[in-house]
Amino acid sequence: MNYFTIMPMTVEQIEQFIKEAIPDATVEIEDLKGDGDHYSATVTSKSFSGKTRVEQHMMVYDAFNGKMGSDLHALKLKTVSE
Repeated sequence: MNYFTIMPMTVEQIEQFIKEAIPDATVEIEDLKGDGDHYSATVTSKSFSGKTRVEQHMMVYDAFNGKMGSDLHALKLKTVSE
């Protein structure tokens, strides 16, 4: 029987994904439970200007290229436009 383990993302990996997609972003990440699987992120960017909150959040989620829900289990997200 084959088993595979999905390793949770590190804070550094989360920040890297976001900054690659939104280069001017300032990213603050907190591990909410200390388990490396539940994070809170505040992302501040000029590129959010004029976009709805949903559009801002989609920009961040899109940065993970489909890894949300698998490699990254839970992300509480706050976006701020500069």
